[in-house]
Amino acid sequence: MPIGKVKWFDAERGFGFVSNPGDEDCYVGKQVLPKGVTELHPGQRIEFDFAAGRRGPQALRVRLLEGPKPRKPIHKYKPEELHSMISDLATLLETKVQPGLLSGHYPERKEGHQIAEILRAVANELDA
Repeated sequence: MPIGKVKWFDAERGFGFVSNPGDEDCYVGKQVLPKGVTELHPGQRIEFDFAAGRRGPQALRVRLLEGPKPRKPIHKYKPEELHSMISDLATLLETKVQPGLLSGHYPERKEGHQIAEILRAVANELDA
């Protein structure tokens, strides 16, 4: 059984690819993962059996050789910058969004989209 490293795996879509020493990359579907394993992580070493499929090599059985490597969180902003963003966001929500909602109206589509983008950026930074 060859040993390869996971190149990428998308848990939502249920598949990914692993490097296959001396051959082309191998397709790995979620149905061949060991019991209790729902996803693979980039760089994770696995042992696998494979066979030729319609679109290239395809894993038939997978055995994990190591757990996922821990990721270091990547923060785009310094804490002081994030503090300022959150303060500005709170002011924006209180002055632009809340009064309209109180009177039964959502923000205009363009304005709502911009505010949602800011909320996502802050959420992603806090989640990193």
